[in-house]
Amino acid sequence: MQQLDQLLSDFSSLAWGLPLLILLIGGGLYLLILSRFLPFRMFGHALQVLRGKYDNPNDPGEINHFQALTTALSSTIGMGNIAGVAVAISIGGPGAVFWMWVSAIIGMSTKFFTSSLAIMYRGKDSNGDIQGGPMYFITEGLGKNWKPLAAFFSVCGLVGALPVFNVNQLTQAINDILLAPNGVATGFTTNLIIGLVLVAITAVVILGGLNRISKTAARLVPSMVLLYFVLVLIILIVNIHEVPHYLALIFTDAFAAENYTGDAFLGGVVGGLILLGIRRGAFSNEAGIGTAPMAHGAAKTTEPVREGLVAMLGPFIDTIVICTLTALAILVTGVWQTTDANGVSLTASAFGQVFSGVGKYLLLLCIVVFSVSSLFSYSYYGSKCLSFLMGSQNKHYYNYIYIASIILGATTSLSMMINLIDGVFALMAIPTMTATLIMAPRVVKEIKVYKQRSKL
Repeated sequence: MQQLDQLLSDFSSLAWGLPLLILLIGGGLYLLILSRFLPFRMFGHALQVLRGKYDNPNDPGEINHFQALTTALSSTIGMGNIAGVAVAISIGGPGAVFWMWVSAIIGMSTKFFTSSLAIMYRGKDSNGDIQGGPMYFITEGLGKNWKPLAAFFSVCGLVGALPVFNVNQLTQAINDILLAPNGVATGFTTNLIIGLVLVAITAVVILGGLNRISKTAARLVPSMVLLYFVLVLIILIVNIHEVPHYLALIFTDAFAAENYTGDAFLGGVVGGLILLGIRRGAFSNEAGIGTAPMAHGAAKTTEPVREGLVAMLGPFIDTIVICTLTALAILVTGVWQTTDANGVSLTASAFGQVFSGVGKYLLLLCIVVFSVSSLFSYSYYGSKCLSFLMGSQNKHYYNYIYIASIILGATTSLSMMINLIDGVFALMAIPTMTATLIMAPRVVKEIKVYKQRSKL
């Protein structure tokens, strides 16, 4: 197991090397400049679209704009925000948060382009149903010769969509917050029981298909985001005198890297800190990875730009708002310096310090909902990848593999899970970003046409 752990660690480090960093961040910057900073110019219009002002039930697709965003967000607002931020701070200190912000701002433009393409170049599966996502916009937009790239994305997606990280952290949260403090001995047996309960809940929802997934997500995600938002706001108000200090430290530490304990990158600790922040940012908001375009590609709309604008709100809500709240809660309470806890346990320590007994349980409620809603969305992504590779009549087989992997996630080590998913996520970004950069000028033309048509 140690050898496998090391192998996966090396694989993840190799996949997240300099070439991918250039592709994600350099490519995202290029898209931001090419669109003349569209995410900032049309932010207000994006909110109007999200509110349903332009919804048309007769448009082709399966779900409305709001459901598409909540389905995409239910996969991204999860452990990346609660555990991922804690992992970033425990290794990189406050400066890691700044590089997560950079990743999110650039990610807004990336998500706009990838999700616009998901509507522009929707394909049909073997059943004749309209589908969207990187594998479809690669084959429909670039031609059948590019099918190997689309297949590569789909193969990586089969592994990348497995819920092992989410389940692993959820199991750790239930053990640390609920079972251990109440005198229950935790170990393989309790982990297995948690895994089996999650299998039962997940199976009921995902075997009902996308409509059940999106409706469940649309009900669960907004209420939990609001609860989480209120709880963190209380932590910040209680520690208000610390907030200005840590906000300033996020900026100064980003370039000093005085609290960074990870490996150097490009010859220095600042390089290592930048890589850490961008990796955790990408894991949190998934911009450029290619998962969200699969959800947005199913939206009821004939306007690619409109769906792209809704999609770009994802990294803003996910990383700029929720990750920052988590980071500040961990920083202002001081738990990042006073405990060895990592991942979700570190966030739980911050909540426990302010809310004493009840805080950890309220956090656990948010964690359970975020994690379980992530489980629903990722199963949809994986089955869509299998449908592309082997025909839609076989996609249901993925759900069985997916459900079985929940047990694996509940009973294996965190580092192994993070490295496996991190590495495969990186590989998914290669076909997604390559195709997006090639077709970006077509999206820019579509923006001009859309503005004229909508009289903006």
